[in-house]
This record gives sequence, C-alpha cells and structure tokens, in this order.
Amino acid sequence: MDKVRCFGANDPLYQAYHDEEWGRPLEVSDDERELLERVCLEGFQAGLSWLTVLRKREAFREAFDDFDPAVVAGYDEDDVERLMANPEIIRNRMKIMATIGNARALNAMHDDGERLADLILKHAPEPREQAPLTAFDVPSSTEESEALSKAMHKRGFRFVGPTTMYALMQAIGIVDDHIKGCWLAREPRLLG
Repeated sequence: MDKVRCFGANDPLYQAYHDEEWGRPLEVSDDERELLERVCLEGFQAGLSWLTVLRKREAFREAFDDFDPAVVAGYDEDDVERLMANPEIIRNRMKIMATIGNARALNAMHDDGERLADLILKHAPEPREQAPLTAFDVPSSTEESEALSKAMHKRGFRFVGPTTMYALMQAIGIVDDHIKGCWLAREPRLLG
C-alpha cells in the first residue's frame, strides 16, 4: 500500500524530499552553509514552484561553491556574469545578487557573535496541538515569520519575506505542517 503524502506523490525527487527532508531538523555546521543554502534557495523559489528549484539544487550547489559563506561573500561582477550565463540554475540577477549579499550578511552575523540558527529558533512559533486538517489550514506566513523577516532584513538579508521565511521554517523542521492523513503527520497530543 502506498503511503499518503502532503505533496510529492507524483514525482520521485519531490517524494524523496517530502519523505526524507522537509519538516525535519537541519544539521548545521559552524559556518551555517546549510542554512545559507536553504535561505537562498527559498528566495530563488519566489514566484516559482519548489520542484523547479529542487530539480536544480545540485547545480546551484556547484555554481555557488556549496554555499560556503566565505567564498560566496567574495563573489564579484565576474561571478555574477558567470552565474547569469549558467543555464543549469535560475538566472535572475536580483536573486543572484541577494545570494551574495546574504552570504555577506551571514558572515557579518558571525563576526558579531550571532548565529542564524539562533535567530531563526528565536522566532519559532508554538507547536500545534495537532496536524493541520488540510493544506488550506496551513498559513502562508505567521506573526513569527513576519518578525523573522524583519530581523533578517535588519541584518542585510534579501529575498527573505514573511512567506519565504515561513517556508524556511517548514523546510527545516521549525514548524511541522504535514497534514492529517500524511504518513509523517504527528499524532494529536493528549492534553492534561
């Protein structure tokens, strides 16, 4: 019997993303490149389907030096032109420039003794008592994602609007929005 999924059932790559990655806590290295990747890819997704980005993720990793913040922060106009000429990634100059700026913002946070993971966790909403009943019960943004967006903008990040930040929280397991009936949905908690 096939497992019921919130999304991804009709595409093997999307299915694997749902089953093995989405909504699960992210292991973060000291340089937080994993978070930089997720923030930037969520930004590249704006206006597109996540599956489009997912299909290009390996090309993004190669093009952006595995999202190493120290390397990406040093990109110059030649790198921007190299990326704009790469047909394997989404070639949007504003999003490419935002990725470079986001690497610089992340490095500045680290220089100030801050961690992006801590900033995101600071804005985590309270866990739900039970799984959403349908996709319509899942918000596109929340007060917490709006506050996170403002905090990120204040630190120099771009393409980090409230909807994008909520999608990030979902993707890295800060919120769990697997809908009821999905094989990964939580069981309701017993109160009392």
